Amino acid sequence: MPTREYTYYDHTISLCPECLKRIDAKIVFEDNNVFMLKRCPEHGSSKILISDDIEYYRNIRNYNKPSDIPYKFNTETHYGCPYDCGLCPDHEQHSCLTVVEITDRCNLTCPTCFAESSPTKGRHRTFEEVKAMLDTIVENEKKPDVVQISGGEPTLHPQFFEILDYAKSLPIKHLMVNTNGIEIAKNFEFAKKLKSYSPDFEIYLQFDSFKENALIALRGANLKETRLKAIENLNKLNLSTTLVMTVQRGVNDEEIGQIIDFALEQKCVRGVTLQPIQAAGRLNNFNHKTDRITLTEVRRKILEQTTVFAPNDLIPVPCNPDALAMGYVLKLGDEKAPLTRYINPKDLLDNSKNTIVYEQDESLHRRMFEIFSTGTSTDKASSKLHSLLCCLPQVNAPDLSYDNLFRVIIMQFIDSHNFDVRAIKKSCVHIVSKDNKIIPFETMNIFYRDDKKDYLETLRSI
Repeated sequence: MPTREYTYYDHTISLCPECLKRIDAKIVFEDNNVFMLKRCPEHGSSKILISDDIEYYRNIRNYNKPSDIPYKFNTETHYGCPYDCGLCPDHEQHSCLTVVEITDRCNLTCPTCFAESSPTKGRHRTFEEVKAMLDTIVENEKKPDVVQISGGEPTLHPQFFEILDYAKSLPIKHLMVNTNGIEIAKNFEFAKKLKSYSPDFEIYLQFDSFKENALIALRGANLKETRLKAIENLNKLNLSTTLVMTVQRGVNDEEIGQIIDFALEQKCVRGVTLQPIQAAGRLNNFNHKTDRITLTEVRRKILEQTTVFAPNDLIPVPCNPDALAMGYVLKLGDEKAPLTRYINPKDLLDNSKNTIVYEQDESLHRRMFEIFSTGTSTDKASSKLHSLLCCLPQVNAPDLSYDNLFRVIIMQFIDSHNFDVRAIKKSCVHIVSKDNKIIPFETMNIFYRDDKKDYLETLRSI
């Protein structure tokens, strides 16, 4: 009998990348890759690479966990995902990390900006508007895990420190500032004031490349010396910092290992977050076939370009395994020891094993998911990891502290090309809209920014 060129694996709902209508999609295996096949009656067929590692893609189904939902939903389920975001009761994950954009303005005009920020775009939110956004998060979450103050460039806001004061007055477990680092680099007193918000406070610092051409392509400016000066100031203060690398194929993907190795040597740096580029915002010249890079490609490049990690050190994150992978490293002087291998989460999650499994030990189950969550910062993870390792047989738990724990996260933001409704329903990185709704970061960029809302209403009416 004739056979297909591919092996059919699964079915999901996706979007037409042209008109954004919901359409059926197949997940198939072909030539050792995972593709999404879909067809819009108006715009034809699409074939999207979603993984270059079939074994890893199969394995993510073993890392699913029961859904943790917010205490309050903000919209009703009416049109169907993703047309009801806010969050609606059909969403399957609370906010592990919630972004608050306090300004549209930025001192850069990055070619990769999700929000299309610039020195002239939009305005600063008023203090009362920002307070209402933060209050919405608390209302939904009671004790939010991680809240990220963002923009635009948030340090430009004239009431930036008043906003931080108010955020610190709320029951937020961990507060971040997402910044390009320009103000931190040029003003050490500014950095010192940021340090006063510790503990439970972190700088989320853009750090994409050491190369001028890559920085121009991604940020529109050669920021190498600025970023190095910012890290110098942050190191002096030992102010907890995560380096954030937007990764684009052929632009900076060969620097992944170099940036991780650099980060491991910095006193203040607690980890690196790698974000494969998303086809959203200001990406006018983005070609999804040549510029896109998948989570598994980034994971493979980490393994190829560093000597720190082995394959079982970078595993799916249970709250959204399709879009997140994570691994921990213990920094002990010159020695860098991956910790994920000690935990062996595959055994913990596989109830066919005769070893300790989470169904037999609820406290172990809980700690496992707390550690491998974007809602757990590295300062909280140090004590949780030590406690978990002590529970496992024949493992000598190393001495863990906030200063020597390092975390690598791959955070893939889905766009209209690789949209998978199953992953969107599990999205745990959310953003507060201007009308005080909590929206998955991915669907915010596809549907819910100001210039897209009219078209969303058109889709809802179809």
